[in-house]
Parts: sequence; C-alpha cells; structure tokens
Amino acid sequence: MDKIGLTYIVDDDPLYNFGAKKLLALTSFTEDASFFLNGEAAWKDFEKRIREDVVLPDAILLDINMPIMNGWQFLDRVSEADFTHPVKIFVISSSINQDEMDRAKNYPLVVDYITKPMTLDKFKFLKKRILDL
Repeated sequence: MDKIGLTYIVDDDPLYNFGAKKLLALTSFTEDASFFLNGEAAWKDFEKRIREDVVLPDAILLDINMPIMNGWQFLDRVSEADFTHPVKIFVISSSINQDEMDRAKNYPLVVDYITKPMTLDKFKFLKKRILDL
C-alpha cells in the first residue's frame, strides 16, 4: 500500500479524538478520516459503504470500551460482513489487561493491540506499519 486513503477513528473520548486529529495532521497519516463515538455509528457507516460499494477504510483505530456498541461487538459485526477490501484494525485501548490483548488477536482483521496514550511516535510507527502491510 502506498497511501492510507480512509481511516476510521472509533472512540467515545472527545479528548482522545481531539488529540488524534492533531496527530493525524502532524503525521499526514491519512487522506481522509472519519470519527465515530461508538461502534454502532461506525458499523452503520461501514455497512452502508459495503451496500453502496464505495471505498472502505484502509485502517480502523478502535477503542474497546464505548457506549451503545463496544469494540468487541463492532469486531464481531465486521468479522461477519462480506467484503474483500483489506481493512487493517488496530485496537487502541487504555486497558493493559492481557486477556483483552489476547482476545483482540483472535480476530483475523486485528493487526495489533496498542495501549494509550497515543503519541506522535506511535502514530508514525502505526502509519509505517500500515503502509508496509
């Protein structure tokens, strides 16, 4: 992959989202970013994109603990969906619970589990990793 076209940021924390917007800009991380405050909103957009056969995200930065639909429920839905675009999902969480880390790695679409806080260096590393996959 030579560029990241669309990135989903799925996190209910407004402070995290504010910082993520700044770090995305500083790193020229992606051509376009969509922010969602819960998994349900992200899933509805993702599902609509599949149905309308429009561009899907290249990368999804997914929090686990959110209201309405959490990250696990979102992962279940995406894992059951029928699409061919190579979506790379990174769980971004403040939890250092090993069981959650192991659970995330059981989803084939999950590339890695990254702990918050997200820093400039982490975003640079993440961008390089996505482009190298």
